[in-house]
Amino acid sequence: MYKFSKKLKTFSFALMILGALGIAWGFMNAPSTLEESKEIIASQSAGHGSGHGEATSHGEEATHKVESAHGDDHAKDTHAKDSHHDASHDEHLFHQLQNRPWSALYVAIFFFMMLSLGTLAFYAIQHVAQAGWSIVLFRVMEGITAYLVPGTIILFVFLALSGMHMNHVFAWMNPELIDPTSPKFDHLLDAKKSYLNVPGLLIRSAIYIAGWIWYRQYARKQTLALDNAENGDLKHYKKLMGASAAFLVFFLITESMMSWDWLMSIDHHWFSTLYGWYIFAGMIVSGITTIALVTIYLKSRGYLEYVNDSHLHDLAKFMFGFSVFWTYLWFSQFMLIWYANIPEEVTYYAQRFEEIKIPFFTMVVMNFLFPILVLMNSDYKRLPWFIVMAGIVVLIGHYIDIYVLITPGSVGAQWKFLSPEVIGSAMFFLGLFIFVVFTALTKAPLKVKGNPFMKESEQFHY
Repeated sequence: MYKFSKKLKTFSFALMILGALGIAWGFMNAPSTLEESKEIIASQSAGHGSGHGEATSHGEEATHKVESAHGDDHAKDTHAKDSHHDASHDEHLFHQLQNRPWSALYVAIFFFMMLSLGTLAFYAIQHVAQAGWSIVLFRVMEGITAYLVPGTIILFVFLALSGMHMNHVFAWMNPELIDPTSPKFDHLLDAKKSYLNVPGLLIRSAIYIAGWIWYRQYARKQTLALDNAENGDLKHYKKLMGASAAFLVFFLITESMMSWDWLMSIDHHWFSTLYGWYIFAGMIVSGITTIALVTIYLKSRGYLEYVNDSHLHDLAKFMFGFSVFWTYLWFSQFMLIWYANIPEEVTYYAQRFEEIKIPFFTMVVMNFLFPILVLMNSDYKRLPWFIVMAGIVVLIGHYIDIYVLITPGSVGAQWKFLSPEVIGSAMFFLGLFIFVVFTALTKAPLKVKGNPFMKESEQFHY
């Protein structure tokens, strides 16, 4: 039986406390009024004062010419329109600044939930494929998927708070955008309101979460029952295999819909038919990397003595393979949209190039170039320290990927990656993730019993 070490437990609590302080700092420093927002924008623009002054001078000169040419009445109309535009722009920036701590929080909430969900999908695939090599890692996978329960509940609460207009992360939730009498009326969003509406989002989310949690709890129940089953009794094994096959069908549908609802709808004018697969690729490689890191940690503490370098080699091969798959999907989506240059599609990437360029390209390097160059060598994939180094980079890269997916649509140019709320959110949920996962590992023996392919897994070597 695994025993949760005091040092690791203390470390997880320390992360949560420090992370909570960073999150609190972010919310306390977010503007509460439009005037505060203007002061923040003014202070951020102080370094660009001369350029703005020059632009203002040219603007005043142009306005003067228009007034001279078209008379006082037209000038009044122009000033009224400019005033309305300025007020609307100020309100937009105000909402973006208010979104900054909420957006940072949502990135962390989704990412760590994604780790457990990706692990659950990989776990189900092992059962359906009747894989032999991975059986000795089942308890590790079950420990990681234990976070799915609190992780999805926290995410659902966030969505509910968004639906109550506690934040503006999902701009489509603003009722003025689908009100034909409102000056903010958005006819494109109005055409999607039968799907993009708060009750529909929450109902669909509840169905996704309930299905995922049910399978996780059911699979755990069957493997524990298999531990105590009589020799040769495969009743629980067959039940689990059937449930895993059904879950994978459910997962493939709900994972795609989840990616539309929870991520793609943040940029509600944009869509991609590859999006669900793209999120799946990042999710599965992150889940497998987490399995590798937890396995290596447990083995370093004297547990999992039956796990050898061949098991680690296979995990590293999956890390490499799904990193290539993620890159294929990323490039396919990017290249087609960028080359076609259709305005309603290309603006998605144009915004990221203009407003969030550094995280965008950093993410590509960490998720593609680094795994390709580092994990290509077969011998290195057997070295625990090397897998840990590569795994940490891969996870950070995919965390930045989620940041790049969420932040431009909710925060825009007001992003700050190395800010207390971003770092604090990551630290808090990392601490919570460690606490939940390693607490779950203490609840059952780390070696499953009763699986008919157990000998193959114990003797797996090549």
